[in-house]
Amino acid sequence: MPSDGRAAVLFDPSVLSDSVPLPLYLQLARHLRNLIVDGRLDEKDALPGERELAEAFGISRVTVRKALRELTAEGLLRQRQGAGTFINRSPHLEQRLSALTSFTEDMSSRGLTPGSVWLSRTLAVATPDESMALGLRPGAEVVRLHRLRSANGTPLAIELSSVPTRFLPVPSLVETSLYDTLRSLGHSPFRALQRLSAVRLAGEQANLLAVPEGAPALYIERRTFLKDGTPLEFVRSQYRGDAYDFVVELSLM
Repeated sequence: MPSDGRAAVLFDPSVLSDSVPLPLYLQLARHLRNLIVDGRLDEKDALPGERELAEAFGISRVTVRKALRELTAEGLLRQRQGAGTFINRSPHLEQRLSALTSFTEDMSSRGLTPGSVWLSRTLAVATPDESMALGLRPGAEVVRLHRLRSANGTPLAIELSSVPTRFLPVPSLVETSLYDTLRSLGHSPFRALQRLSAVRLAGEQANLLAVPEGAPALYIERRTFLKDGTPLEFVRSQYRGDAYDFVVELSLM
């Protein structure tokens, strides 16, 4: 827990306001998220208890509990039974499969800093798998973008994207977000189909993701389409099993 003097600065009730058109629990979650992302709270810190936070911010314990639940779901907090709530700067994330977003957009929306290490960026003749997934003729070319994706410096996924050159002429056009680049070229992703399966990481993959060889992972194949149904992207990814959960919401027909 931060020292008393530091806590007085970090847990300042003036950051919350009834005049802001945002529920108090989301205001509190945003404030604590900023403290964690900016490094003013780190993994050696335990948060004060619900009662102390409620008193410090002048709000109810129910409001505090809802804010902490938000940050726990995002992976920024970790609750240890009988010990309290601790900062977790190594994210464990839940990804809902009801919305089509890029990795960069998803991490940024959570208040995390997305990162990429380019493993390769190439222009090549499509493989049979790529041709089938993207509806290409034999000999057609694709741009391949092979990246190690991270959040707050923690490696989370290895991603290989293939895009037909009619939509992305050269790989150098992509600097950060592929989807932002495609939108700027007039090719907006509209919908996607994903297939998930459980795998174990081989040696090179495990080294990139900083986990032991044979560690569990989620293998994901995704085909992304334009609004008219034209295939736009074919992605193959390995996500760390200890850092990522995919959540699907179901309803009765």
